[in-house]
Amino acid sequence: MTDKPTRSVRLAADIGGTFTDVVLEVARAGRPPRHFTTKILTTHEAPADAVLDGAEQVLADAEVEAGEIDLVVHGTTLATNALIERRGAVTALLTTEGFRDSVAMAHENRFEQYDLAMHRPEPLVPRHLRLGVPERLAATGQVLRPLDEDAVRALVPTLVDHGVQSIAVGFLHSFVDPGHEQRVRAILAEELPSVAVTLSSEVCPEIREYERLSTASANAYIQPLMAAYLADLDERLTKLGVSGPLLLMASNGGLYTLDTAIQAPVGLVESGPAGGALLAARVAVELRLGSTAEPDAAEPAAGATGASAGGAVVDHRPTVDQTTEGAPTSLLSFDMGGTTAKLCLLVDGEPATSREFEVARVYRFLKGSGLPLRIPVIDLVEIGAGGGSIASVDQLGRTKVGPESAGSEPGPAAYARGGVHPTVTDADVLAGRLDSEWFAGGAMALDPDAARDAMADSVAGPLGVEIDSAVLGVGEMVAEHMANAARVHAVERGHDLGGSAMVAFGGAAPLHACRLADRLSIDTVIVPPGAGVGSALGFLLAPISYELVRTCHQRLDAFDPAEVNAVVDELRRQANLVVEAAAGSARRQETLFASMRYRGQGHEIDVAVPFTHFGPDGAEALLASFDRTYRSLYTRVIPGMVAEVLTWRLRVSTVVTDPDPVATPTARIVPPGRTSRVLDPLAGWLDFGLHQRPDLSPGDHLNGPALVVEDQTTTVVAPHFDAHVDGRHHLVLTRRPLTHPGSNPDPDPDPDTDTDTEEAS
Repeated sequence: MTDKPTRSVRLAADIGGTFTDVVLEVARAGRPPRHFTTKILTTHEAPADAVLDGAEQVLADAEVEAGEIDLVVHGTTLATNALIERRGAVTALLTTEGFRDSVAMAHENRFEQYDLAMHRPEPLVPRHLRLGVPERLAATGQVLRPLDEDAVRALVPTLVDHGVQSIAVGFLHSFVDPGHEQRVRAILAEELPSVAVTLSSEVCPEIREYERLSTASANAYIQPLMAAYLADLDERLTKLGVSGPLLLMASNGGLYTLDTAIQAPVGLVESGPAGGALLAARVAVELRLGSTAEPDAAEPAAGATGASAGGAVVDHRPTVDQTTEGAPTSLLSFDMGGTTAKLCLLVDGEPATSREFEVARVYRFLKGSGLPLRIPVIDLVEIGAGGGSIASVDQLGRTKVGPESAGSEPGPAAYARGGVHPTVTDADVLAGRLDSEWFAGGAMALDPDAARDAMADSVAGPLGVEIDSAVLGVGEMVAEHMANAARVHAVERGHDLGGSAMVAFGGAAPLHACRLADRLSIDTVIVPPGAGVGSALGFLLAPISYELVRTCHQRLDAFDPAEVNAVVDELRRQANLVVEAAAGSARRQETLFASMRYRGQGHEIDVAVPFTHFGPDGAEALLASFDRTYRSLYTRVIPGMVAEVLTWRLRVSTVVTDPDPVATPTARIVPPGRTSRVLDPLAGWLDFGLHQRPDLSPGDHLNGPALVVEDQTTTVVAPHFDAHVDGRHHLVLTRRPLTHPGSNPDPDPDPDTDTDTEEAS
């Protein structure tokens, strides 16, 4: 009698502004995993409904029982939307007496210098609930004024009278000594046991009180809502029969346990886009775009010694460049869904990370106009350019697209759900890029007549042009919005996108990838398998990880390795406890970053430290790492200046194994089964070859112009591109030689229509 083959079953769900993507992965030993996917319109009033509906659908498609699911990974926009829409809990902020207005004063600067009507985002906590507490610590941690516990208890009636549901506690210099904050939590637990409490020293133990208090307030504001939602989702999954754990996608690309996510939901704010960046990083590894050596392959740097954590932890060290000769070393991740487009630059196969993020900006694209959060995030740019972005004509008679979105309720006009405003999706339908027979696997019928009426009423009519010209204008406008955002994102990081490759995923990105590539001088576009649900697929590639940060100021000319090692060891201990709870004894790696600057500068840069334990010569090795990073950003270092570290950040994560190599498939030309009329922005209406992606195999080549259709998206292969399927089933689009159109190649398709605009700039 033979044993039944064992298999692994994992579920991923990503709630977006328009669609909820669900992926079920079924893997057996020695076989490539199979993915069953679906898109469900997001149910905003009850987000878990779409998750459960999608889960039941993919389980039925795979003929798998819910009890077989080993793991559920979830990402959601619920935390972000609650902050943007101000739908959080009634929150109070307890802070050092005399500092309750720090969150309103912010940096006391003008982020829009010439706007006389400029207004700042209102703090999440109103002034009458920002309450001062008598206490004071010095920057060294010395107690200048003991905590007045009676004063804390005296605030309880005020908190009760205002119906406070959650409390943020943030005292001056608590990142040095959290004792006062911890004592206040103990008092509140006695007096108000049902009220959630967030300590700034736990969610953001870093210098700069404005960012720290803003982060603590945001966590407190969304904590009751997220706790209720996550507990409800976990309960409903259990009722469905799922016995595997529920893990949450974090904004830095790691996975949180349910308990960690409930305690610190602010770390989930950018969870969906992080999954997409992870998918792009995996593609980079598979296509050898950058460094892919094992993390323990290099020798320790000078001044470094190895870390020990029961033998399970592997030091993170610089890797050997194994890039395929001639291949791009940078990659642009392009994720375009129904509401937004997300762009992320990956260098040597890795997305950059940051500790700074703004949410709920008053001026959507203007830095400084939002609420700052000091959380670990994957560094990307997100703009209001999705399939549901609404097209209109502004007061100056220019085509305008977004940032407003039709969302899922009512959605684009072509969805026939009551939408009356034209969107990018409606333009795609009218241009022939989307077909009802294939859209959403045929589960949702599209209404071209409704799309045409909406476009005529809101764009073509006001401009006095034909429908085709209006459609081209909408497509070109959204392409320029995305191209401009990508250029700025790359330049701010010291890179030129020319010669890079692009990974396109999300329901709308493959439709617009070639046009975006034209504007960015990119010659290679990769559309991975399951691209329509790319972020959810990325969730299944994420390591289980946890990241902690701590301020410990060190001048390199007076460096104290013992003090730094003590801080790093404590970070290691706490992070490993969290990772072990979800991953057991799985092999792990550590990554240490130092936030460094020249003494006298006002801002720091993140420096990857190639070791996690400092020896006697650790300062010299740290300075060498700082010099390399500073030079890569600013082309030079400043001689004679003393460098210093403000903050240390340690990430512990499980090791994700590199994929096995695959053989190069035999090339063969695949003719189209039939053709479809598509409006091309450069050549007008053309016959595009029509291919069904499930029918394509590794080695298949097809010539543009072509449409490659699959259940959750359609890839537009422009006339000047060709495509082939590689050994890992990626659809790789390559520009034909000598046909590079340049950064903005297209002649005006209609001399009566000016699709250029200052909006994009």
